Amino acid sequence: MIPTMRRGDDPDQITAALTEHGAVIIEDFLDPASVVAINAEVGPMVDADDPHSREFINPFIADFFGTEVQHLCGLASHSNAFVDEVLLHPLYDAVCERVLGPNCADWLLNVGHLLQRGPGAEQQFIHRDQDVWNFLPKPHPEVEVASLVALTPFTAENGATRLVPGSNHWTGDRYPTDDELEIAEMPAGAAVIYLGSTFHAGGTNSTADERRRGFHISFVVGWLRTEENNVLATPPDIARTLPLRAQELIGYKAHDAIATGGGYLGVVDVRHPTELLARGEL
Repeated sequence: MIPTMRRGDDPDQITAALTEHGAVIIEDFLDPASVVAINAEVGPMVDADDPHSREFINPFIADFFGTEVQHLCGLASHSNAFVDEVLLHPLYDAVCERVLGPNCADWLLNVGHLLQRGPGAEQQFIHRDQDVWNFLPKPHPEVEVASLVALTPFTAENGATRLVPGSNHWTGDRYPTDDELEIAEMPAGAAVIYLGSTFHAGGTNSTADERRRGFHISFVVGWLRTEENNVLATPPDIARTLPLRAQELIGYKAHDAIATGGGYLGVVDVRHPTELLARGEL
């Protein structure tokens, strides 16, 4: 079972449910006005993407997404509404503090993409997001908190994400079967938050004309290299216009673990890049 909670619930209780089940649906993650504003801003951009001509890093990733999924990447560069309403959503920091905080000095935005699964999009293979860091020794602590934010309703027919509750506790080589998948059906404005260790897959869109639109947002411990190079995706001229916390999350803050006996990562001239942005030196 994927538990359903609300954004105003105690973050400790939300995190406890997430840790137990590997996923939790927040049914009112965004209010209706925010959904309308976000769709008005990002809708035309993602609709303009041609999935049949899009190029990917390699053929495997091309097969993973298929030719019926439209993309909008580097969202912090394209959408103020994304930054204000989603990237800086207080629930993300509350959950990341509890899940990732014990294992890092701060966390980073890993991926901020808009994905629109069109008719004919096939189910992804069942996977764990954390396996992109396959060189990490196993077992290891949780290194990723991921989510999908629904900008249109997510239904079984239009490709709602399937997850395997409890699979975050699995060890060894156990791999799920299709009958262990539960469908994260949810209305526009809801979000499913899940752990990087939870098996899941984007579903098949079997509708004739319905496009399932949602943000894929994930955060990782600040000492891991992120999937999306967010500093290049949001260059300094754009980054300096964003709130400080957004700058930090997309990688303009060094990971400073000196206080816990570690070192620093991601400095420029041995300083936080955010300081250089503020001074106009970057």
